[in-house]
Amino acid sequence: MTDAPLSFVPQENLRRPFKPELYDVFLRLEFKKLIDKYHLTPRQTPAQQRTECDVTVETVEDPARLEELLALWRGAENVTVYAPGDLTALAVECQTGEHSSLTVNLLDSRYQGDWEAMLSALFSADIAKTSHNVKDLTGALLSRGIEPEGFTFDTALAGYLLDATAGNYGVDRLFLTYYNEELMQPLHLEEGAFSPLGDTAMAEAALDSWCSGVSALREYQEPKLKEQELWALFSEVELPLCRVLAEMERAGMKCDGKRLYEFSQWLQGEIDTLEQEIYRQAGGVFNIQSPKQLGKVLFEDLRLPHGKKTKTGWSTGADVLETLRYESPLVDQILTYRQYTKLKSTYADGLLKAIGKDGRVHTSFQMTATATGRLSSTEPNLQNIPTRTELGSQIRRLFTAEDDCVLVDADYSQIELRLLAHMADDEAMCQAFRSGGDFHTATAASVFHLPPQQVTGELRRRAKAVNFGIVYGISAFSLSRDIGVTVAEAKEYMDRYFDTYRGVRQYMTDTVEQARERGYAETLWHRRRALPELRSSNFNLRSFGERVALNMPVQGTAADVIKRAMIQVWRRLRQEGLKARLIMQVHDELIVECPADEQEAVQTLLRREMEQVAALKVPLIAEAHAGKNWLEAKE
Repeated sequence: MTDAPLSFVPQENLRRPFKPELYDVFLRLEFKKLIDKYHLTPRQTPAQQRTECDVTVETVEDPARLEELLALWRGAENVTVYAPGDLTALAVECQTGEHSSLTVNLLDSRYQGDWEAMLSALFSADIAKTSHNVKDLTGALLSRGIEPEGFTFDTALAGYLLDATAGNYGVDRLFLTYYNEELMQPLHLEEGAFSPLGDTAMAEAALDSWCSGVSALREYQEPKLKEQELWALFSEVELPLCRVLAEMERAGMKCDGKRLYEFSQWLQGEIDTLEQEIYRQAGGVFNIQSPKQLGKVLFEDLRLPHGKKTKTGWSTGADVLETLRYESPLVDQILTYRQYTKLKSTYADGLLKAIGKDGRVHTSFQMTATATGRLSSTEPNLQNIPTRTELGSQIRRLFTAEDDCVLVDADYSQIELRLLAHMADDEAMCQAFRSGGDFHTATAASVFHLPPQQVTGELRRRAKAVNFGIVYGISAFSLSRDIGVTVAEAKEYMDRYFDTYRGVRQYMTDTVEQARERGYAETLWHRRRALPELRSSNFNLRSFGERVALNMPVQGTAADVIKRAMIQVWRRLRQEGLKARLIMQVHDELIVECPADEQEAVQTLLRREMEQVAALKVPLIAEAHAGKNWLEAKE
């Protein structure tokens, strides 16, 4: 229709310039290409407003001038330091007045004095410093023989505590989050970025920009940490832990490379034998690692039952194959094949590549990777070495102490359940722990109405599954699969459990409701995890949020406890003048390497410090054992 009665004035529909606010929206959404396409530019931003004060930038080459600056920094309430990983360049920002600041750039290639002496002076205890990723900076300084002290703030850790699920805590990302603005000169100040010299002017501009960015982050973060009652956790736990972890990373764990290679070769022989047997039973050669080809063999050629088809083909995950284990010997062989190939590629071969020239494996501890506050281990991951199988345990046997030394391994006994008893204030559960008996047996006796001496191993196993399942918000369906009973039986066990520990049921209800009202769950020390899922209209998302609301306070508090224990153990080892050193943390477990003649003292120290790190309504119990290798020490 060309004669529709529309009121249309062409001039009113001319394309107009975009509103300046659109830049802010696109920047927040990371629509960088649209910003370029429409030639959008920022308005005056918070950072520009901040820089209206008198900012002086100086590049220092003369040692005499540096001495003057060191005196200035010692008298300052705080200075901000930013550096690349190889410490070839530094920027130091210091407030010189209410409306003025001085940023000093230092480049190893241009400084005419003793660079190492300068680093020692700057990173001494008499200069209070803010930085970003203090653990990594501490490690870099330790590797140069410098004792780093005086760190008072870490903007990466602060960003993590304020939003544990953000995932990215880089300076540029945090700056964008808080100020909706990109840092000027967003260069990546990574190791070797200025070696060889490269563009010195650009390097200095980048250091200045990023150092100012770190200062601005602290301006935003510190009041927020205090407002959310996170300051104590930040200043007493997360920040001191940086030094502990940096030393642990440098220490590493000794690994027997020769035996590890032999183990890898043995695994390869077993894999080759399994492969041929699988082909024989399947009636032909196929790619065992291909879910599509494996699904065809199992569910089309052999016509095994219970197959599940997805959009991409048959499901061949471990959960599916476990249900078929007794339907055909082929399935059991495939599961064993997967176990062996995983052990070989990830652990045997992976660890061989990770052994350093000193014969030790140096993992990296990530402080900002998990939503619960737990540390994670990467490159390689030493926290995930399998322990439930005999072969997996052999990997731990290959981690050994140095000559004339032993490994002392201490871990908490049922820490999450003890924390649940404390947080739920359940008198029956608290009393069970105070009695000193086996908690799983006590639970089984209560749930199944039996005297403790009549509790069988199977009943204890079921009670243990219920105990830990409750912490993780398990459903009756999941519990039934874990312990091999019907859903109705599993529900009955859970009902009996809640009848026994009525305080736990009330705690769980209150915890979820409180998290829904607040929008987050928190630990005893106020570590938070935001839970917008609790208000979702999607049932699955809401259910996920409820499970997290239940387990995060307990898991997160357990993470806080072990971190406090690490700091205390580290301090006590130094105070006692022992040669022992903390070298590894795995969830609720700490490992110390020490001379054999210090073994007894270290075991006592570990137990005492771990048990006394928190005052609860139930006792914290830590058990410590020693051995020449990790497996022996664990047993």
